[in-house]
Amino acid sequence: MLMKLKLEHWIASMFSRIFLECWIIRLKKIVLFLLEQQGMLASRIAQLNEQPEYLQEQPDISKISELRESYREVGRELLKLLFFVEINAIGLRKILKKFDKRFGYRFTDYYVKTRANHPYSQLQQVFKHVGLGAVVGAISRNLAVLQDRQGSYLSIYDQPALPLQDPVVDSIRSAVDKLTHSTNFLNFLGQHALIMQEELPTSSEEHVDDEKYHFMSLLLNLANTFLYMVNTYIVVPTADDYSMSLGAAATVCGIVIGAMAVAQIFSSVYFSAWSNKSYFKPLIFSSIILFVGNVMYALAYDLNSISILLIGRLCCGFGSARAINRRYISDCVPLKIRMQASAGFVSASALGMACGPAFAGLLQTNFKLYKITFNQVTLPGWVMALAWLVYLMWLWISFREPARESEVNHVQQESTGVENDKLENGLAQPLILTSNENEQDDEGDQEFDGSEEAPEESHLPANSLGSAYRLLTPSVKVQLLIYFMLKYAMEILLSESSVITTYYFGWTTSTVSIFLACLWLTVLPVNIVVGSYISNMFEDRKILLASEIAVLLGILFSFHIIIPYSVPQYVVSGLVMFVSAEVLEGVNLSLLSRVMSSRLSRGTYNGGLLSTEAGTLARVIADGTITLAGYLGQEKLLNTTLLPSLVICIGSIVATCCTFNDLY
Repeated sequence: MLMKLKLEHWIASMFSRIFLECWIIRLKKIVLFLLEQQGMLASRIAQLNEQPEYLQEQPDISKISELRESYREVGRELLKLLFFVEINAIGLRKILKKFDKRFGYRFTDYYVKTRANHPYSQLQQVFKHVGLGAVVGAISRNLAVLQDRQGSYLSIYDQPALPLQDPVVDSIRSAVDKLTHSTNFLNFLGQHALIMQEELPTSSEEHVDDEKYHFMSLLLNLANTFLYMVNTYIVVPTADDYSMSLGAAATVCGIVIGAMAVAQIFSSVYFSAWSNKSYFKPLIFSSIILFVGNVMYALAYDLNSISILLIGRLCCGFGSARAINRRYISDCVPLKIRMQASAGFVSASALGMACGPAFAGLLQTNFKLYKITFNQVTLPGWVMALAWLVYLMWLWISFREPARESEVNHVQQESTGVENDKLENGLAQPLILTSNENEQDDEGDQEFDGSEEAPEESHLPANSLGSAYRLLTPSVKVQLLIYFMLKYAMEILLSESSVITTYYFGWTTSTVSIFLACLWLTVLPVNIVVGSYISNMFEDRKILLASEIAVLLGILFSFHIIIPYSVPQYVVSGLVMFVSAEVLEGVNLSLLSRVMSSRLSRGTYNGGLLSTEAGTLARVIADGTITLAGYLGQEKLLNTTLLPSLVICIGSIVATCCTFNDLY
């Protein structure tokens, strides 16, 4: 047996050495071709720079137009080169993972460790496109100089991009950002929505007809997102008081808050499927059922029924149309403004999360009207019922159903044809990818052992949760585990805040509302810092691991051990945990959008649905944990609920370390 193991190890090592030699030869071909093309583009730019039309202060306008078109042509050639780099980078990643899978040898781990940051590594040329930046900058600046000869020295690095900037420069900037994974606040925030872009950069990936886009319809979707998040969190400060007023324990607030998430697990699926046929009808249904659910939630007090209360919250969860909101942005918003719309989706969610507790703190009154009680526990229901009624009327009047395209597959085939044309008419065929067109998904086929998917099937979206799950690689599963962990930790912190602060500190509803609102108001500032600075200074995988460790420290500091529990300890630990989880969520979804199969970027069972289901399941389990821990007494509630968070967080850190190099 020992001899057999030694023989297998020797064979794997031998194949690794052979593979390494072949790998170096192939990589060298790619790099030399890349350098050759860079030199040719640089020479063409230098020749254009010597043209009289470029040097003269007041040249012939017609000549300027010809010169600008020449620069644009160089820019289009540069786009083809960037496309060449990207498709080979994907090929390199896939070959490494295929080798590890076939031979059971951790060659990728060794190779990335030794080559990732080495100054002479040829891997840097492909994955960091060293040297192309100078060509990109030259084309950008020279086109700007020729922009009506107005002396506007805009470049690809200027923020924000102005409308006067040449469209070719915009395309180049998008391709460069995709290759370097560089980002800014808008892109970083937009990635929270997990609305995935096309896998490869193209200059004509505008698949959404502008006629399908309707600004008021987009605004209605964002308003739906905002109102739903307000609806979710407006009950958090008063859920424990409501439970006790109906004769239940304070910790039943976990079930009251979590009931909405339980229903959302199912609503996300059927709304996502319903969006294949319509957007207007499911939004109408969502608004009606949310109106009914909030009325039931408010009436439960006078009916003295905890069952009516829970049924009302379940109805609110069944009305969750976030899958519709995300799908509308993905399918009906033009690509040129899709990232802004995605950022608007995330901002609306964050604003709703902050406004929910804040509104609850303002609704401090108590009166009766026709035997119906209006107080701090019922007013959230009445206010949200009125809000959904107004929204329903606005939706009925202003929403416009986008035109449906029956030939979705035709659009996808046309997109594939454009990409193939770029390769055939462009610089050269990729040196790494061969006939594996059926492996167009970057990671999607890694879960299959013996049989590869047919070319026709490899471009189709997943048609069930099972097929979507089979498209998940180990690294993607780890990302979903991290998302589950951070949502679990955040839900524990938020849902039990009212019970914990009342027990230890005697906080009022208004104080709890202010604390929760302040936590949510950190979302946008934190994302500004991370998206604009930190994500451009460090690799995402390093930020990911550091954020997980920070969440772990926040959890550890939250435990009540021996010494009296104090307000500073609770506030500081909660802030550290919440902010770290926010950073972690942004980086995690950014990585997830890159390592997830492109087949999960569209269809009913898309990546956004999977992440939503993972996060919703975490919230359900967290809220259930709070209620179960309540049977041990409020004095043990804090430590009992934090312990699962600690275990899951440690597990996610270990899993991240095991797949760290797969995130390169």
